[in-house]
Order: sequence, then structure tokens, then C-alpha cells
Amino acid sequence: MEKDKIKLILASASPRRKELLGHLELPFEIISKNIPEESHFNDPVNFSKHISQMKGDAVFNERTDNCLVISADTIVCMGAKIYGKPSDLGEARVFLNELAGKTHSVFTAVTLNLNYNHKISSLSFVEESKVTFNIIPSELMERYLATKDSLDKAGAYGIQGPSLTFISKVEGDYANVVGFPLSRFVVECEKFLKPLTRGQSWLELF
Repeated sequence: MEKDKIKLILASASPRRKELLGHLELPFEIISKNIPEESHFNDPVNFSKHISQMKGDAVFNERTDNCLVISADTIVCMGAKIYGKPSDLGEARVFLNELAGKTHSVFTAVTLNLNYNHKISSLSFVEESKVTFNIIPSELMERYLATKDSLDKAGAYGIQGPSLTFISKVEGDYANVVGFPLSRFVVECEKFLKPLTRGQSWLELF
């Protein structure tokens, strides 16, 4: 029934997440809040999950309607170091030089906050992919930095852009590296929303 429809909300201003979620051909609204992307956790799974949850809560806590709020956070990690978004091109250069010639992990945490007929539930999951960089020649590095593609991306690069000139290998979900593990999201949604589906596809809830 129409009154039981759920409003789908993406709590992210990322054009990349908007594009990936759009592949499901579902109507959704974008509402994002600026929050400090800081956490007291030091491990990448809990760090990314904590920030994802805070992003989602900032939007979800203002809602009273039937809605599913989707939030996400992506970080790059190598060894014990977590790489967020660089503060400037100088820090981006440092990040990329440290990652060059090595393999690192990309973690994306996704949080689902659901309000359905005043019953609230939530789920968070984290997907990991591995990315290997070639050694980055200095001229290629400066050309990449000049595009400013680094500045709004964890680890100072976006896999769907000119950084492909030095990315040699991706293991795992490519969409996860972009910033939203779409296929894992579909699987998790199916399980999370199954109690509401009454035998129909979860996609029909929206």
C-alpha cells in the first residue's frame, strides 16, 4: 500500500555515491550534514563504521516518516595508518608517495537507518578492497596533483579518474573503491528489509 512506502534518503553529497545508488533505478532524495570526520577508533573497520553511523544519525534523527537513510564513509589504510582526505596538495603528495609501489586497503562502511511505522532499526557493514599502485614518476605525480582530483578523496586519489595512470591492480569490489559497495548493499538490504517485504521484492518498498 502507498501509505507503507518508504522514502529512500542518501545522506551523502558525493556525486559518486549518487551515481552508484542511481543504478538501482529507485527514487531517492539526497540530504547530507557536515560532521567532523573524526573517530576515537584506531582500526579501519570501526573507524569507518563510526563515521558512517554519525553521518546517518545526523540526518535520520530529524526524520519522523517512513524512511531508509543510507550513509557511508570510505577510508584508505596501509599498515596501521589511516588515510582520510588530504588537507591540501602538499599532504596529497605525501599520501601518494607513501602509497606508491605498494598495496593498500580501501574500507567503505555503509549504515542503514530504518524508520518503518515508528519502529526503528539499523544495520552497518564494512567492505574491504585492495588496490596496488605502480611507482609514480614525479612528472606524472605533478600532473595528477594539478587536476586537484586528490583533494576530496580518501587516500588522495579517486579510482575512476586520472589516477588510473598509476593503479595497477584492484582486488575485490571496484565500486567499493569508488565509495559505495553497491552489490554488497543489495545483498544486505534484501536481508535487512525481508521482514517488511511480505513476499515481494524489497525494491517494491520504495
